[in-house]
Amino acid sequence: MTGRLSAITHAAIPVAIDPAVRAAIMQGAWVAFSLSGGKDSTMAAWAATDLLDRLGHPRDRRIAIHADLGRAEWRSTPAMVEAVADRLGVPLLVVRRSAGDMVARWEQRFESGKARYAALETYNLIGPWSSSSLRFCTSELKIAQIGPELSRRFRGETIISVIGLRREESAARRFTPISRCDHRFAAPGNRAGTRMMSWHPLVDWTARDVFAAHDRHGLPLHESYRVYGARRLSCAFCVLASGADLDAAARAPDNAELYRHLVGMELESTFSFQPGRWLADVAPRLLGSTLRSQIDAARRDAGERRRIEAAMPASLRFVKGWPPRLPSLREASQIAAARSVILARHRLPDHFPDAVSVRARFAYLLAAKEAWASRREH
Repeated sequence: MTGRLSAITHAAIPVAIDPAVRAAIMQGAWVAFSLSGGKDSTMAAWAATDLLDRLGHPRDRRIAIHADLGRAEWRSTPAMVEAVADRLGVPLLVVRRSAGDMVARWEQRFESGKARYAALETYNLIGPWSSSSLRFCTSELKIAQIGPELSRRFRGETIISVIGLRREESAARRFTPISRCDHRFAAPGNRAGTRMMSWHPLVDWTARDVFAAHDRHGLPLHESYRVYGARRLSCAFCVLASGADLDAAARAPDNAELYRHLVGMELESTFSFQPGRWLADVAPRLLGSTLRSQIDAARRDAGERRRIEAAMPASLRFVKGWPPRLPSLREASQIAAARSVILARHRLPDHFPDAVSVRARFAYLLAAKEAWASRREH
């Protein structure tokens, strides 16, 4: 949904609202402030609260909600979220992934990747980390926890989620609308009549506007900005963070244990935390000499893995989880030899050690793919 910017302003900076959000507010929709502890979610909630009050929206139909990422968070984030909710004068609901926190999800991803690699269900070994193209940190630990909880708790209601997205943040967010319908957890025409929508009241604000408004209103500001000079808050160490923000996190004593744990995952997996950047290089002063030397070995192993995988027959790389064709015996021999080195590095069993067994595995997967496709057609 897009719409004309509201004439209502917040301290001379426009607060975006469109006809759909305004109508829902006037009809008494539930409003849920999605709080992360960061500057944008805090300011979005504060600006929206001011506008809601002006429009006569009842305060007892507002709530704050926070998705707790566990060990991956700055230690001060839970207290910061509580302080913001208290300042807003609304109850706070905290949700968590039942299968484990963000660190556990990275660990689970790598364990699953190793098992699939050993079973020759993947052509390349898969690392533990999320990425810009695979942001399960957002989809699984935030959206998939917040959405169902709001839909269940406010069944049959219209629910407005207030989210601090800004167009200035990135090219991907340049065209962020003022609001959009959210059908992920409340399908159109659902029996209960639940409607969900996202509202982005700060779409046209700049980071400078947000910081200035925090100062002007004396709003709580996370220590990541206030003490360590970060420009963005997410996980303490985020796969999408700038080098400066990673350095800011590493300077916080409370993050040292997490830092060493994640570096240990780099060591075990041989995958750098970010493409082209090893977390171990951000603050080597926090690592002992033994761990530093082990990381050097892991870096060499990573280079060897990349060379080995690059030399495997490119035309046999899996597509959407399936092999594209049956390899020749020569190609299957190349695959078996390449896999043996990687399997040994990760102490995994070699179930397909030669050309014949690799080729038989490909034949099995191709038959399974055909059966799967046939089931889908019927």
